[in-house]
Amino acid sequence: MLLFQWEKIGSETHKTLVFAAKREQTSAKPYNSSCSSTLNPKLFVSVDMKFAVKAWSGGRARTGVLHLGSCPTPIETPSLLLSTRKGLPHFTPPDLLPSLPFPDSRLFHVSSLHFLEVPSPQTISKIGGLHQLLGLPEHGFMCIPRDSIQCLPECNSSNKFGASFETPSGRRLMKPVEYVELITSLKSNMWTTLADEVPVWVSDKRNKTSVDRTIRWLDECIELNQAGGPVFGSIVGGSSVNERERCAQEVASRNVSGYWIGGFGLGENMDERPALLNAVTDILQEEKPRLISGLGLPEEVLQGVAAGIDVFDSTYICHLTLGGFALTFPLDGVEMNASGIELTNIGSDQTKINLRATAYRKDMSPIVANCNCYTCKNHTKAYINHLLNVREMLAQTLLEIHNTHHYLGFFRSIREAIKSGNFDQFRQKFVESRCYHVAAEAAAAAAFM
Repeated sequence: MLLFQWEKIGSETHKTLVFAAKREQTSAKPYNSSCSSTLNPKLFVSVDMKFAVKAWSGGRARTGVLHLGSCPTPIETPSLLLSTRKGLPHFTPPDLLPSLPFPDSRLFHVSSLHFLEVPSPQTISKIGGLHQLLGLPEHGFMCIPRDSIQCLPECNSSNKFGASFETPSGRRLMKPVEYVELITSLKSNMWTTLADEVPVWVSDKRNKTSVDRTIRWLDECIELNQAGGPVFGSIVGGSSVNERERCAQEVASRNVSGYWIGGFGLGENMDERPALLNAVTDILQEEKPRLISGLGLPEEVLQGVAAGIDVFDSTYICHLTLGGFALTFPLDGVEMNASGIELTNIGSDQTKINLRATAYRKDMSPIVANCNCYTCKNHTKAYINHLLNVREMLAQTLLEIHNTHHYLGFFRSIREAIKSGNFDQFRQKFVESRCYHVAAEAAAAAAFM
């Protein structure tokens, strides 16, 4: 079982920490949507993980610091989990990982099911876990059963015994005891409990069943967690506010290190999402980190940050890279001057460009002027256009490096906006800029017809 304690970090934090610990036993802080302040850190300590909330803005949006035992430098939140395939980024080779922003790029999202068969869990355990297997001792690994890139959950893929997943040898049922054995062999920094995720179109009865199963599996995973590693409780509930609240209340009452909010990106309405997110985060303890899967677009990330989410997955980067797109939106929210209609005609828009387009065949400029990523410092749009059109995998490597660098910069801008107390203004400005290109695309489509 996990043992949690409050400890003093640095100076001038002891009284705040004690107060925070006592407040958890008495009453929660009243919500004030107009508040914007910087607080003394509240620290939650686990066996191999520490998380401290540093500042608030706009009510729920917050910055924090995540300390992991394997990472010598703490990671600031809101942060991005880099998507991987068997523990490594899809296209970025290990020797180019140091070119990504440090330490923001040290947190990896690992689908534990990638290691279900080859190499076997027994082999990984003998080697010493993911850090030794991959040769990345100073990176942090977060194991989540969901693989948002390759296979999304299905409504009938689970039963009362466990969750069902696609593997190279076919669909396989994973019971909690088997799942915890797999997690134990991986020796990751953090991991989430097994969850029964369902899309939004399932019946109320099926949605309630998914919550019941997730809670039952949570208890089994905690009981089986002999290693005592930081475990994140899974929260589901589909499009039902009541079921999400029920699941959040049950998970918040358990002995967990943090929370993984699942079931998003499975067909829910974006306009209804804030109510679902707020219903969950209002219940969860403030001093524990919150992670979410299924929110990838910049607008969706801002939506999650506004609800108090700390860590996001990066499937959006992978999808862009596979499509030959490069992120170009300004990180400070300043509107671009390029014509939306001209960009739409070549498959681009105000936020990203399609480097497969012939318009870039002779373009000798970098993807983004003044960008410090490896790709922009060493290569041009014309070169990447050539690589894409001859189907050379180096194109995806260069695109993934740039897109990752750019998106990490976006998260850095979010953190700075929260620290300065201007998150709401930053979000509004960014969304308005994005809406402009949507209107331009609609105008271009109308003109074309």
